[in-house]
Formats: sequence, structure tokens, C-alpha cells
Amino acid sequence: MCGRYALGVRMAFIRRRLQEQGLQVDEAPSDDEVRETYNFAPGNFGAVYRADIYPSEYGEGQHENDDSRPHTTSRIQNRDGGKDEQTQSSSQLHYKIQSMKWGLVPSWTKRKPDYGSLMRTINCRDDSLVEDRGMWTSMKRKKRCVIVCQGFFEWLKKGPGGKEKVPHFVKRKDGELMLFAGLWDCVSYEGEDEKLYTYTIITTSSNSYLKFLHDRMPVILDPNSEAMKIWLDPNRTTWSKELQSVLKPYKGELECYPVPKEVGKVGNNSPDFIVPVSSKENKSNIANFFANAKKKTKPGVKVEGDGITDQSIVKNEDDPRPTKDSEWSEDNAPKPAAGVKRERTPEGLGEVADEEAKRPKTELLTPSPKKVTEHTPVSKQQTSPAVKKMRSVTHNEKPMKKVNAKKADGSHPITKFFST
Repeated sequence: MCGRYALGVRMAFIRRRLQEQGLQVDEAPSDDEVRETYNFAPGNFGAVYRADIYPSEYGEGQHENDDSRPHTTSRIQNRDGGKDEQTQSSSQLHYKIQSMKWGLVPSWTKRKPDYGSLMRTINCRDDSLVEDRGMWTSMKRKKRCVIVCQGFFEWLKKGPGGKEKVPHFVKRKDGELMLFAGLWDCVSYEGEDEKLYTYTIITTSSNSYLKFLHDRMPVILDPNSEAMKIWLDPNRTTWSKELQSVLKPYKGELECYPVPKEVGKVGNNSPDFIVPVSSKENKSNIANFFANAKKKTKPGVKVEGDGITDQSIVKNEDDPRPTKDSEWSEDNAPKPAAGVKRERTPEGLGEVADEEAKRPKTELLTPSPKKVTEHTPVSKQQTSPAVKKMRSVTHNEKPMKKVNAKKADGSHPITKFFST
């Protein structure tokens, strides 16, 4: 279980924070080599921390998949007769953060796998590593790593048949970066010279705190802990019970809470995705929406699937992939949002115009002034075109009678004074 996580921080921050926690970081990629998003999905390039022996002697990627590559301890034995092996071995270790693609592709793969095959290797179950066989054998011996993130998402199934899925975010209680145990590999497809580095996240049984959410969780390691040192030790090239014991439910303190449902759609990105829905800091909270209605905000982007325009959710056009439920995944990722409404083509608009021309024309319901005159008795003063009014066809009431032209006694038309 781990189909989505958050990595909304820059590489410079990750490197600095790991160094502050006592980890050796000799090399790190640039910011644009790692996907910075609060909605990190499979297929994106993430930040992977691992050991790299003799980086100056071997070029980038050289001997990565060569089992005959000389091991650190054996080289030292040949040089110094086996004296002080461990000390000199540690001094030559080189640790780096590397950009890798999420979804492991084994080194022996000749052709680019399809999307479904790639999704089956985003996670690796801890119990699949117990026996010394299977596709993970070579990787668990020499290609162990740690994946860096802020936390991960999981969907809680609710309602009849679990049709309703509520996204939750899980992070460390102390707010520090979260580190997952993982495996990596390097592949070059047939006919291509470019090397592709990929990784998988190892999962184990959920701890008591997350049992309500899902029965699986990623293997979480504390920074610079003994377990992390054992896991990343490149001198351990034989799978052992000690390495297997590292893969266990996390015993530290975690925090879990519901987050906006828009995180379920790949490509959506917002800092609100790692903020509780009930929090005042979350702009998608309906109470906060009305509380801040009078504040001037930047125009937002409407997200598919709801009728509310969120001011902080951004749709990444470079990641238009849909989401769907899949049996291969250990997580409860939601189904894709509603399809996009199809726009009419110019040809379609022409067809509509032809249909409009073929339709029989109907006369307006409002009668002409002539017809009104024939059926409605009016006084002589109302025959003037300047004051003539049409009756409404919405009612059949008789028009109000005008006041008689004859005035009360004592009043005369003004023309009478000139005629005398």
C-alpha cells in the first residue's frame, strides 16, 4: 500500500534537512530533475537516497548491473592484507540523492513495459523478500535505497460496498521528512544507450494506528537510525534475517487525517492536499470558503468532479493521466473523474445550421396592431399611431375605459377661446 505520496519541497531543502539529521549527502540532483508536487504519482521522478561506492573510479551508471563488480571489502583485503577493513570501507562510501522513476523496471528487461506492468512494481511486499528467489533477489542484495517524501495518501472505503472513498494523509507527528525503505534498479532498453533508474517502495503490515485505514503501510525508517544504516550498508550483499528484520511496522508517532478529495485525480496539485479538511488553513473547507468570501483572491481553476472552484488547486497540464481502480494495487486509489465534455467541430456546427433551416418557421404569438384594432373597441383619441398600444396575448382582460373627453361643467377646450 502506497500509491500516492507528497513531495512539495525543493531538492535544496531535502539535501539540507538530511544533512542536518546527520546523513551524508555527497551528491544531489537539481530541482528540475525531481517532480515537486503535493500529489506524487507512479511514473514521476522522485528523490532516492542510496550508497554509491567508488563514484570517481566508475562512471555514472557504470557496473550498476554487473554482479562481478569488485566489492569494497575484497578490494581492501587485496591492498592491505585485510587490516582495518570496515574503517577503510566506510571512508570510501559515497552517499547521494538520485532522481529515479517510480515503478521498478528490472535490469534484464529488453523492451519498455506497458503501463499495467509498471504499476505492479510500484510496491514490493516485505514477505516476498523472505525467500531467496523471485524478481527481487538481485536488488535486495545490492540495490537497497530510501525514498524521501513528506507523507503518503490512503483512501478509506466507506458506505455500501466501499463505493465512497475518503482520502487521508499520513505524516510523521514531528513534521519531519518521511523515509521509505525501497529497492532500485537500472535498465537500458534494447537498442537504446540511455540508462533508466527506477525504484519500488517496500510495504509491510499496518501498525495499530493505521489498521482502520488499510491493512498495509510503507516501511518507514527514522533518519540516521541503526535500522537505516543496516539497510543502506553496501557491504551487506547477502540477504539476512537482520535485513529482513528492518522491514516491520513503524513504531513511532504518526498523524492521519482526511484531506480534499481532489487529490484523487492525477495532475491536481495544491498545498491543501496535506492539510486537514477541517483545518482553518485549508481553503477547500466550505466554512472557510464563506468566511473568506469577501476577501480578494486570484481566479481559481475549476477541478473536474465537483461544482466548486478552489482557489488553490492547480491542474498540471503536463500530467493528464487518468486514475482508476486496479486490482494490482495495494492502495484504494479512487476512480477517474468524469469525462471531458466534447466540443462541437466546425462540421458539426454546419449540420446544426442545416437542421435549423429545415425547421418550419412559426409566427410570433403577439398579434399585429391591425388585428388588435379589429377586435378591440377603442375611442377616437386612441386611434392616433403615436398613442396606440398593443394588447398582451397573455391575458384576455378588457382594456380599462378612458375618461370621457367631455370634462366637467365649466371646462372647455382651449380652441374655443380663439373661435369667439
